[in-house]
Amino acid sequence: MTQQAQWDSSLAFIFAMIGAAVGLGNIWRFSYVLYSNGGGSFFIPYFVAIAIMGIPFLILEYGVGFSFKESFSKIMRMIKPEFEIIAWILVLFVFVVTIYYMVILSWDLVYLLSSFTFNWGTDTAAYFVNTVGGSSNLSNASFLLIPTTVGVLLLWIVLWFISHKNVDKGIGKVSKILIPALFVIMGIIIVYALTLPGANIGIETLLTPDWSMLLNIDIWLAAFAQIIFSLSMGQAIALTYASYLPENSKLIDNVLIVVASNSAFEICTAFGVFSILGFMSLTNGTPMVQLITEGTGLVFIVFPMIFNIMGPIGRILAPMLFLAILFAGVTSALGFFEPMLNSTADKLGWSRKKAATVLSIIGCAFSLVLTTGISSYLVGIIDTFVNQFGILLLIGVQCIIFAWFYGVEHFLPALNESSTFKVGKTWSFIIKYLLPCVLIIMWAVGIFQLFTTAESFEIMIDSIIIIGVLVAAVVLTKIRPADE
Repeated sequence: MTQQAQWDSSLAFIFAMIGAAVGLGNIWRFSYVLYSNGGGSFFIPYFVAIAIMGIPFLILEYGVGFSFKESFSKIMRMIKPEFEIIAWILVLFVFVVTIYYMVILSWDLVYLLSSFTFNWGTDTAAYFVNTVGGSSNLSNASFLLIPTTVGVLLLWIVLWFISHKNVDKGIGKVSKILIPALFVIMGIIIVYALTLPGANIGIETLLTPDWSMLLNIDIWLAAFAQIIFSLSMGQAIALTYASYLPENSKLIDNVLIVVASNSAFEICTAFGVFSILGFMSLTNGTPMVQLITEGTGLVFIVFPMIFNIMGPIGRILAPMLFLAILFAGVTSALGFFEPMLNSTADKLGWSRKKAATVLSIIGCAFSLVLTTGISSYLVGIIDTFVNQFGILLLIGVQCIIFAWFYGVEHFLPALNESSTFKVGKTWSFIIKYLLPCVLIIMWAVGIFQLFTTAESFEIMIDSIIIIGVLVAAVVLTKIRPADE
């Protein structure tokens, strides 16, 4: 049983939480979201979203995990037996995130190895399609992208090796090494990027405010969405990690440290990314608008192009960037894996090692399915659906269950006992009334956009995920707990 596992210090918990929060999205998504949603004016909805969603909900998750000190599925069962299936649906959705996340990490691993020889060549888009990520051509589903396949196998072995150990010796120890290393590497890249000729072009492009966009509800929804996925909110990660905390932990202080670290990282990274894009624009005469993209297009196509023209310094920056992405991804993947691992071990009475082994084998098998010639297309479909449909809805459901069915006031003593900062009526009001309304609106808008733009193949994939998650959740719910 994993249940009474405990961090050896609050520092291990903080690094693990920062590791779970600081992931791929901080490096390749935030700068694009900032630029495309009003530039400098986006900081207003961004910080509002942190204040009324990010911090309050993380405080709730810390309070729930710390108070119950049980797995997520058991907590929901204790509140009301009928709620257990909701817990399993959520942790299964988060497990699906782990499955495709490992594929993206495999792409990065391939690029990390390629960065020593620059064997992506001059046509970086062709290299990504033919060697690493594939395309949306369904006829390519018949073959595997071997470098990505091998990378997935290696990374799942690494994830298993870390996760099967006790939290302080596994996740805690690794986070204490990788998170400081990640911040140092990205710090070096960002400082150098700011000195590049043309950096000012990129930063001006990034920050030029469009104040009129503040009247557009989509900008505010984008800010709230960024905070939800940037902080890994409501995915039972914070709740599970907080359940391992020792007594007298300063819960609210820890929340503020994690949120501040996460925001500082993604804002500074955005400056670095756009400084490098400004350098490319100045050097090659390419308009900024043609360079600005997000996700895999930015990291695996645009950045290798830039490294190609940087000369010797590109040979140093390229491995550093892909190593930083790998560190950020591994610590986030550990966070995504933990709720399923913890709940499974708790429900079935398995040792942590057995649960980690079985789940790693299952997860690896599904990840391998996503390494075919349509790898990036499949990952994109699953990522959009899981986040917009599954996780967003379940965050709102958690808000309602913890605030109304259990009573948010029950968590106040544990939250305030040792913390420097205290919460009270304002926090309770946000959790009970404000957040559920915001989340329901976001979910409705997301679902409308999802199903009005989805093609038949995408709907088929979405349906398979829903059916698979629901069937597995029903089965796991009906199994008699090992402690009964």
